[in-house]
Amino acid sequence: MLFILAIDQGTSSTRALVMDENGEIIAVSQRAFRQIYPKSGWVEHNPLEIIKTVDECVNEVVEKANIDFSDVVAIGITNQRETTVVWNKKTGEPLYNAIVWQCRRTAKRCQELKKAGYTQLIKEKTGLPIDPYFSATKIEWLLKNVDSVRTALNKGELIVGTIDSFLTYSLTREKKHFTDVTNASRTMIFNIKELDWDEELLEIFEIPKEILPEVKESVEFFGTSKYGPPIYSILGDQQAALFGQMCFNEGMVKSTYGTGAFVLANTGEKIVSSKNLITTIGWKIGGRVNYALEGSIFNCGTLVEWAKQIGLIENPDQTEKLARSINDAENVYFVGAFTGLGAPHWDPDARGLFIGMTRGTRKEHLVRAILESIAYSITEVIDIMIDECDLGIKELRVDGGVSKNNFVMQLQADLLNVKVSRPKNMESTALGAAISAGLKTGIWNFEDLEKLRKVDREFLPINNESLIDKYMKWKKAVERSKNWQ
Repeated sequence: MLFILAIDQGTSSTRALVMDENGEIIAVSQRAFRQIYPKSGWVEHNPLEIIKTVDECVNEVVEKANIDFSDVVAIGITNQRETTVVWNKKTGEPLYNAIVWQCRRTAKRCQELKKAGYTQLIKEKTGLPIDPYFSATKIEWLLKNVDSVRTALNKGELIVGTIDSFLTYSLTREKKHFTDVTNASRTMIFNIKELDWDEELLEIFEIPKEILPEVKESVEFFGTSKYGPPIYSILGDQQAALFGQMCFNEGMVKSTYGTGAFVLANTGEKIVSSKNLITTIGWKIGGRVNYALEGSIFNCGTLVEWAKQIGLIENPDQTEKLARSINDAENVYFVGAFTGLGAPHWDPDARGLFIGMTRGTRKEHLVRAILESIAYSITEVIDIMIDECDLGIKELRVDGGVSKNNFVMQLQADLLNVKVSRPKNMESTALGAAISAGLKTGIWNFEDLEKLRKVDREFLPINNESLIDKYMKWKKAVERSKNWQ
């Protein structure tokens, strides 16, 4: 029996899983790590803690699977995107904490870039809006504000990359400095048409090209891991989830309801552009690029965690029962703009709000409003995909922790008027890493992969006209949340 090992390095935890050649997951391991908040709106991770959790998960999952590393034919890596690491290429030591995708420290710089008229140029070259979410202004900030980074740069010892780059460097015997096209496409300095770092953008951000990783396809040899097996695939987490949901054909759409919520639509070899959505790379395999259209919503699972933190609920499982205990939220609406608004608004200065409360408002109404806001946010993004980009969407494939909530999934189907399909295997991200690595070994081909997806439940739309008015009212609440900072 042949086995694939997947490493899923996420925002709040690292996971590893072992899959056999039949596509069955036989063992999973997970480790959480610290979230570091040095200032309001700043979010960091310790890169060494991340590597420690990867090591622990990998060793534990192989032991749990009752196999040896010699039984593993390939490793696939998927990772939180945009999060930026700087390290010394001689010693491998990080020179600063990783600046996380959620971090808003460069919001002011992004406003300056917009005022300077760079919005259209950056959008045309990278497919991305100007936002602190992406890596470019993080790298620029590190180069300008951290002494150890400048010193390493002057000595020719500095290298920078997203989490996948730091992992491949740290985990491979060859110590290669690589990234793949999906992660590169999230930096705001990568030209998605030419598939290379963009010289003009590097000049704008004053980033030397030599400190950046070599960009490779998503499925190829990235090096021999210190554990023994080769690393054969790298995909950013949302692209990995698109792959793991078997959305291989143009027009197929998935939504991940995780820490944030991310809607990706496969647009095939076409670069589809939208004013308020992200054009990104789905993957590049065998010389063929698959592009994708993405709506990134910064807060999803974090909203439920926050509800627990402030005492509205004791655990996330309660939310569905509380939401169903009332007929509706009685005109209470919630906007979860804790770290600004992502797609389709891109307002880093927006902040969260409840609106419509009265003396009769109870916690049930607040919890229901939070859950409804998640479905409304996804609907807003998919509406744009349908209206602006002419994508005919027949089904939404879902995954992530919040997708286990049947109330949210039924509401999602009703709002979109399409079937919502939840898989039995909710490990879509790690699954994408595993099956893409398996492609390289020849264990599977694309036709084999489509048979691996098994459905847990399908939610069919129920005609509910009243939802349209509620959805439009929620959109008014979103406008109230904007430009608060």
